[in-house]
Amino acid sequence: MAEPTPQTATGTLSAPDLVARAEAWMAADVDPSDVDELRSLVERTSDPHAGEAALAELADRFAGPLEFGTAGLRGAMAAGPNRMNRAVVTAAAAGLGSFLAAEVKGTPRVVVGFDARYRSAEFARDTAAVLTAAGAEVLLLPAPGPTPVLAFAVRHLEADAGVMVTASHNPAADNGYKVYLGGRVVTDAGQGAQIVPPYDALIAGEIALVRSAKDVPRAESGWTVLGPEITDAYHAAVSGLHDGATGTRLRIVTTSLHGVGGAAVARVLAEAGFTDVVPVEEQAAPDPDFPTVAFPNPEEPGAIDMALALAQDSRADLVIANDPDADRCAVAVLDPQYGTYQGAETASSQGWRMLHGDEVGMLLGWDAAERAAAAGTGGTLACSIVSSRALAAIAGAHGLEHATTLTGFKWISRTPGLVFGYEEALGYCVDPAHVRDKDGLSAAVAVAQLARRLAAQGRTLLDLLDDVARACGLHVTGQVSARFDDLTRIAETMAALRTAPPSALAGSPVDSVRDLAEGLDGLPPTDGVVLLTADDTRVIVRPSGTEPKVKCYLEVVSAVAPDASAADLAEARVAARERLDRVGADVRAALGL
Repeated sequence: MAEPTPQTATGTLSAPDLVARAEAWMAADVDPSDVDELRSLVERTSDPHAGEAALAELADRFAGPLEFGTAGLRGAMAAGPNRMNRAVVTAAAAGLGSFLAAEVKGTPRVVVGFDARYRSAEFARDTAAVLTAAGAEVLLLPAPGPTPVLAFAVRHLEADAGVMVTASHNPAADNGYKVYLGGRVVTDAGQGAQIVPPYDALIAGEIALVRSAKDVPRAESGWTVLGPEITDAYHAAVSGLHDGATGTRLRIVTTSLHGVGGAAVARVLAEAGFTDVVPVEEQAAPDPDFPTVAFPNPEEPGAIDMALALAQDSRADLVIANDPDADRCAVAVLDPQYGTYQGAETASSQGWRMLHGDEVGMLLGWDAAERAAAAGTGGTLACSIVSSRALAAIAGAHGLEHATTLTGFKWISRTPGLVFGYEEALGYCVDPAHVRDKDGLSAAVAVAQLARRLAAQGRTLLDLLDDVARACGLHVTGQVSARFDDLTRIAETMAALRTAPPSALAGSPVDSVRDLAEGLDGLPPTDGVVLLTADDTRVIVRPSGTEPKVKCYLEVVSAVAPDASAADLAEARVAARERLDRVGADVRAALGL
């Protein structure tokens, strides 16, 4: 929702200015509970004890509107323009409706989904009401569900747009609003993918024209609540990935981290013939408080500890973890090389570890390339620029094309001829014909089937990673990241890196410094810096698109003989990880992290 007057920098606003802006917002708000909450905050600004903190909170809420971009909207839930609330969602829906009315001849079709976070269902209903009043045909998913089901529905129902209300793996206080375009709006390889420029700016421009949420028309009815048939159709599509293998029994531990993927992953695995599936019961049911994890993201330290412990206790073969909206998939295995038993026995001490996102990308990429090469269909493997360069080598080894994109599946999934796409942040697209986005459920099936086929040969996922290293070189990746409370420090960190990049990493001279803001190899400009050393070590530093973080993506590459033994590879991996640790330490020092 547009603010009554142009917003200035937070530091220049006086207390009366802030209170005046809050009063104007409350007059235009559509939610009485949000008005009451904001009124209480305003009243606390005059409290001699709590007034300073209340003013700081008020200043942050009115620092500017929550930015609508290629990631849609994402932020903490509270009243005010810089938060997720019904007024902001109402304006976003109105802006989307105006955009579609201009783009589509006839009645636009929009499908709307939502997860189990606080207010997600409410935001979805607001979206349905506003878009229906704007003349769209709105199809609302019947219950909280995974993001991949919404992404599937956009293509399956030939919708012109899709909206998913979710904050994915963000903390419990957050919510978000993802927008997909397809149907008659996007008709190329990106049909059904999340928005990219210029669509984000066009929709944002329409949102900015909304002066008051109260003035936005909304229907009381008229949208269609879909039945279970859309979820059934999604599962039928996933069943097309089944390899038909039977016989070898795997015990799989699963966790949905209190999200909406628990029942869905159980179903897709059962339909693929996996009957020995053990969920982490404490995390199986949706719970918007995410009580057992600090951050409901499988990448975060400790997030899958309960799953690893259960795997150790139940003698499982595999762990599969989804994030709360089930579009990401984490995989953990028992790796004896990581066993460091000392003192109290834990899953980690015995060698249970989560595979890096790049490792899973290599495994699924190799599997997809093998199938494409055997079928003679050709195609393209794609990954984001921050993901491992191993996928390009895998594509080359199988006579396939490879594409490098900017970060985010909004770019990866619109690659023409896509066979498989991934990014190191645990996102995998194994069925681009049906879902033009990352999908943690179909990826779970693909990983489990691959592990089952290997087990039938007396081998493991780790053995296949060794095969990939022999064929394509040993690629070992990692990440250094820093979370900032003061967002200005992110820009300062990037500026310092551009001004004074490190001269060496782990003793190898930095031969190349490339600024992604200037574009690289045909990619659109983006905020980031690429460092390449003489020994082919690569570091990419960029701000996160969804969290207040600076992320540094590290990769070291070692040549491996085609006939290298398992012992040779184990030694090479130890050396590569030691080198990666030195690179990480140098990056932290260079950035002051």
